This record gives sequence, C-alpha cells and structure tokens, in this order.
Amino acid sequence: MYTIKFNFDQKGLSPVTIENVAPDQSILEVALDNGIELHHNCGMVCACSTCHLYVESGEQFLPELTDREEDFIDRAVSPRINSRLGCQCVLGSGTGIIEVTLPDQTQFLGE
Repeated sequence: MYTIKFNFDQKGLSPVTIENVAPDQSILEVALDNGIELHHNCGMVCACSTCHLYVESGEQFLPELTDREEDFIDRAVSPRINSRLGCQCVLGSGTGIIEVTLPDQTQFLGE
C-alpha cells in the first residue's frame, strides 16, 4: 500500500495526503477517486499533457519515463526535470510514500 501526498501550485489549496492506496492504479486515478482535480483531456491514454504533474519524491515506485510520455511532457505548461503524466504513473507492487505537486489547474480549459 502507498501513501500519496498531493501538493498544489494553485493558491488557496492545502496539501492532501491519501493513505492505503492500492497498487495497479495511476496517480491520476487516485486523484480523481479522492476528489482532487487533475485534468485529463485524452481519457488517460497518454495522448495529451493535461494530467502533467511534478514528482517530488518516490519516483522509484513508478515506471520509467517512456519516449511517448516524454514527447507529451515537452508540450506541457512549465515542464521540469521531475515532470510526469499522472495517467502514466501507475503504482507498482509494493509500498512507499510518493509526493507530487499539481500545477495550477485553472490554466486549463475544459476536460
């Protein structure tokens, strides 16, 4: 089981920690299941960059960045070296703590 801490670049939002997160789901799915807004225009198939986030710690619990994911991250707003797509960050078997920061979601239109 995992613990995921969500931090937010958006003003006025306090960090949220979700505990007892089962493996085999993406960080995007965890966010949505817990009422955390993270856009996902393509429906979680790695065809856009709207579920872009920053992995602050715990990257060892996530699959490696693929070329396809990297191509879409290059199109994201304000990409960084620790940028990932939430739909591609599927939790592996095991246990650990992952901390992510979500960019300001008000900069995106639609869903």
